[in-house]
Amino acid sequence: MKIFFLGDIVGKPGCLSIKKNLKNIVKKNNINFVVANGENAADNGLGITEKITKELFDSGVQVITTGNHVWDQKETAKLIENEKRLLRPNNLSSSYPGNGFEIFKINELKICVLNLMGNVFMKKCEDVFESSNNFLNKYKLKQDFDFLIVDFHGEITSEKMAIGHLFDGKATLVVGTHTHVPTNDARILSNGTAYQTDAGMCGDYNSVIGMDKNNSLNRFMKKNSTKHFPSNGEASLCGVIVTCNSKNGLAEKVESFIYGGELSK
Repeated sequence: MKIFFLGDIVGKPGCLSIKKNLKNIVKKNNINFVVANGENAADNGLGITEKITKELFDSGVQVITTGNHVWDQKETAKLIENEKRLLRPNNLSSSYPGNGFEIFKINELKICVLNLMGNVFMKKCEDVFESSNNFLNKYKLKQDFDFLIVDFHGEITSEKMAIGHLFDGKATLVVGTHTHVPTNDARILSNGTAYQTDAGMCGDYNSVIGMDKNNSLNRFMKKNSTKHFPSNGEASLCGVIVTCNSKNGLAEKVESFIYGGELSK
């Protein structure tokens, strides 16, 4: 079993590159299951729309995770009620619509995708460590599902690493999202869980984390500027590929993945 996780999809460049390239990447690498974070996939880089959700599924993404921008498009709250393949962070209040995790069946194997969000420098949500422990107390690898993928949407590296160790031996993959910069630390932790602090983004890297660089500079320097908007150059697709052991649900191999755009030059 090979699982492919793609980092935050940012605006039209990220969506276009996935529509153009994902199916060929999946075929070339013998991928069985694809997860992508879509919370920046809307044209303005904030949230995700029903149209884009459908386009990503049609392009080969099987599950879409999100984060702090999940509600930035008003239509998402209604969409997420019925679309089980679109997740929101599990440690958001239970009063929000949608689910924070779901179990999917691929070739008789059950794959659980769990979406979490950090507490440090992020929008208010429930304690992520308490929420994670509650999940782990209730659900077990190789009992309730064959593989567990955890998307940890967070700002700081220490919080992401701590979650990685918390899930070590209990998840197939723990991967960070949100910072849009791929970290060079893909590895298998001591108890068998694949880990990378941040998957990076699927967007134009000739930018400031996917947003127009000139407008971003003006905002930092308090010059004339507008709201952030995505840079429209060629996207780099960033993520991780995990080869999984079907007997114990843990990782046999993990490798960072970068394709196209500025980062492949």
